[in-house]
Amino acid sequence: MINQEPLLSVGVCSREAEARGVLNGRFLLPDNTGVSGEFTARPNGGNIALAGQDGRELARGPEIRLVPEGDATFVLRDVTIGINFHWERKEDETFEGGLRFLPNDDGTITVINDAGVEQYLRSVISSEMSATAPLELLRAHAITSRSWLVAMLERQKRFKNIGGPARRGRESADEILRWYDREDHKLFDVCADDHCQRYHGLTKLISPAAAQAVRDTRGVFLVHGGEICDARYSKSCGGRSEVFATAWEDLSVPYLSTVSDAAIEHPLIESESVAGQWIRSSPEAYCNTTDGSILRQVLPSFDQETTDFYRWTVTYTQEELAALLHKRSGIDFGEVHQLEPLQRGPSGRISRLRITGSKRTVVVGKELEIRRWLSASHLYSSAFVVETRGGTGGVPGQFTLRGAGWGHGVGFCQIGAAVMASKGFQAEQIVKHYFRGAELKKLY
Repeated sequence: MINQEPLLSVGVCSREAEARGVLNGRFLLPDNTGVSGEFTARPNGGNIALAGQDGRELARGPEIRLVPEGDATFVLRDVTIGINFHWERKEDETFEGGLRFLPNDDGTITVINDAGVEQYLRSVISSEMSATAPLELLRAHAITSRSWLVAMLERQKRFKNIGGPARRGRESADEILRWYDREDHKLFDVCADDHCQRYHGLTKLISPAAAQAVRDTRGVFLVHGGEICDARYSKSCGGRSEVFATAWEDLSVPYLSTVSDAAIEHPLIESESVAGQWIRSSPEAYCNTTDGSILRQVLPSFDQETTDFYRWTVTYTQEELAALLHKRSGIDFGEVHQLEPLQRGPSGRISRLRITGSKRTVVVGKELEIRRWLSASHLYSSAFVVETRGGTGGVPGQFTLRGAGWGHGVGFCQIGAAVMASKGFQAEQIVKHYFRGAELKKLY
């Protein structure tokens, strides 16, 4: 395990035609020339050309690195956030730390922010949570995010898997099983979007409480079996957390077991009848809340556009579903006859779903691939039951998905943790509720 704070590189923009922004304060180029103000960076013949506000070239090379002096920060214009999710949009974002530009083989540009883990976490906590969230929630999230991040860095170093495929699985003519771990980026450690951890630099106000939460927990990690925990998290487990193997490899991870997200023990989802009862009801759970004051604390403004996260409903006509599946999977199923869950995890999330059509029948998994196929962006979760109505000749005219939770549901439930904090639970109690058998240890 580690004994000092790691440094990491964050890919803020990848595969853009250009990068525009402002240097707020003085930054040093590799030749120690000081620059500031408006800039534009563009790929140029395998190099990067950096120009100032007047169009005058400031630097050119296969990599351009800018190091801040003092408290200098930089702004990037039109950064895409929420990539491929239903809240995708562009924002101007402000960052502290170093700035790098790299060319890509396809003639685009990658923009990297170099930062220390603790500096990075101040932003992650404020990006994932509102700056007004309870201090114990912010402390719990800081421990969780730090653990996930450094466990990933250590695993990456150990297996030297930088640049490996982000999508893994096994496929045949009749079954497609895919899972998506952290994007394995070739040029940087983590991306700035939800695929890794949501990171918006200084754009989201870093409140004194968020800074204090990171400071209070500096170097504190979840540890199990002598290793830092791969501490996963999602928005809402839907009343029971999911196991690792439902979303990723077929592995049993002891501290990512299923947990009833309540003061009482809810049943495991072990049959379709139990799944139907569970999802069509609204059982007591920490993450079963409509308290606006809590949701405003735990959800950034664009996440508050989602209000039906605990139990939700999506309806498609036959034509809509057939067209959606064709577009999202690349497979022409023809008329869709049936969506049949074949395997669920203990939270009710489906890991194998059989889609029967007039032209093709295919089994799809795991949970994120199911969500991708059944939504124009991402279905809230794969914990759903299917209801059909109408149609002729045994072909349904309408499909309704009734679902539970938001995200993969593994590990830390952000909304559940927020409610626990509002009820007076301490950070250590919160993380130990979601990561059973893990201990806290200060490593630097």
